[in-house]
Amino acid sequence: MSEREAEAAEAPAKAAAKKAPAKKAATAKKTATKKAATAKKAPAKKTATAKKALAKKSPGKKAPAKKAPAAKKAPAAATATAKKAPAKKAASGSRPESQASKAKRAAQLNEALAEVYYYAHPELDFENPFELLVATVLSAQTTDLRVNQTTPALFAAYPTPEDMAAANPEELEELIRPTGFFRSKAKSLLGLSAALRDDHGGKVPGSIDELVKLPGVGRKTAFVVLGNAFGVPGLTVDTHFGRLVRRWKLTEQTDAVKVEQEIDDLLPESEWTMFSHRTIFHGRRICHSRKPACGACPIAELCPSYGEGETDPEKAKKLLKYEMGGQPGQRLKPPANYPGTPAPPLPSRDPGAESPTTGPGSGSGSDAAAGAAR
Repeated sequence: MSEREAEAAEAPAKAAAKKAPAKKAATAKKTATKKAATAKKAPAKKTATAKKALAKKSPGKKAPAKKAPAAKKAPAAATATAKKAPAKKAASGSRPESQASKAKRAAQLNEALAEVYYYAHPELDFENPFELLVATVLSAQTTDLRVNQTTPALFAAYPTPEDMAAANPEELEELIRPTGFFRSKAKSLLGLSAALRDDHGGKVPGSIDELVKLPGVGRKTAFVVLGNAFGVPGLTVDTHFGRLVRRWKLTEQTDAVKVEQEIDDLLPESEWTMFSHRTIFHGRRICHSRKPACGACPIAELCPSYGEGETDPEKAKKLLKYEMGGQPGQRLKPPANYPGTPAPPLPSRDPGAESPTTGPGSGSGSDAAAGAAR
């Protein structure tokens, strides 16, 4: 066989060999294409599956959705509590009250007290400025009632400053013994009477500066005299007055002068004297130091300290004193519009009774009882 014939015989085999790689390439290409298509479809399937899974699980996610409103309600309740809290704080006094608010409350209290105690008055019996001055000095550490039971005999013996300045100290002490602290009080009466005689022509001065210079006379005594004998407005800051204005949250001061200054700023000057009387009346009759009669208090709705005392109405009524409790008042000669009954005279001062030193109204024992009744 020639070389040409051999090449011609091998030609078909070579062609087949060339086609085989092409077929393999085409097959590989197709396989790659199928794999790519499958790969692309797989995520799509997974995505669809995931979506279906989520769709199936979505009802389960509704539970948190239901809880959401509850979560929203909680802050609302907290807000309501937060809103109430400041009111409680304000009521307890943690937030300073404005001066305007205090003045408004003071005016309301004064108006309410004026309706209840329309008959308020100085509870010391007196006929002139000198008698009021002496009675006020004697009223320290005792009741106005005990002073009123003592002064008739005192003024009968010493009607003027000149008479009292010349009094025998021991005799003066015996006359004022029922009021307690009679030695120191006798010393004050002798000193102020001599000062009135020597420096003021036997007359009681009508100014605060001159009054406080007299022996035994402080600002409280001076304002009692000025307000009730001369018509000069002033606050009488005694223990009752100080206790009540603190209970009413009008001041936190305990010093009498500072109390006076703060309350002065809350009320018109024209109301100072009567506000003193009304407040003291209320303190003696209803708003007591140890057991306030809260349940029988006619101004309870205005009091920020309501509840400190007895709130049961029936029990509270039993705590009322003087005319409010159906008992005699403190004055032997009360004003015409006084709704109660006059106080009885001191038994030892009645005609034919025992002497002041041995009678039932003398001595420290009766003084202690009088102090307890204050």
